Amino acid sequence: MSIPTLHTDRLTLRAPQLADFEHWAAFFASERSVHERGMMERAAAWRVWASDVGIWTLRGYGPFGVELRDSGAYVGEVGIYEPDGYPGPELGWFVIPDAEGKGYAAEAARAVMIWARRNLGWDHLTNIIDPDNARSIALGLRLGGVIDPDGIGEDPGDVVIAHDLRGLA
Repeated sequence: MSIPTLHTDRLTLRAPQLADFEHWAAFFASERSVHERGMMERAAAWRVWASDVGIWTLRGYGPFGVELRDSGAYVGEVGIYEPDGYPGPELGWFVIPDAEGKGYAAEAARAVMIWARRNLGWDHLTNIIDPDNARSIALGLRLGGVIDPDGIGEDPGDVVIAHDLRGLA
């Protein structure tokens, strides 16, 4: 299984690297993760991160490490997640604190949506978002998604945003 590398104007989306875990663990040790998967200790974070990375081998898609093209600085993770028990593939993201508010998550998410359409042939993709995560809900809508009141989330009350990918390829 070869994980592709995607490029946008400002970003490189590439295979996850071991060094990415330090950023991931710091994010999930902070209160910023409360509306994501929730705060977790390092050992639990490792198991979840390693499982997410393993999705590439098992399903042919997964998370991309995201870095700035000009400097190589890591800014976050964007990709397609589908752990066991999920209702289907989900487009998800996070950025490190220094990268917030710069449009990196949106730019990377668009690239992943186009890649999913062209390479996986998918017509649709969803976001599953905690209802208190207003910033992620706003991003999902800014990416062209619509709230699906009948969509199935992971937890009761999740906001499910549906994306129609057919116009992307």
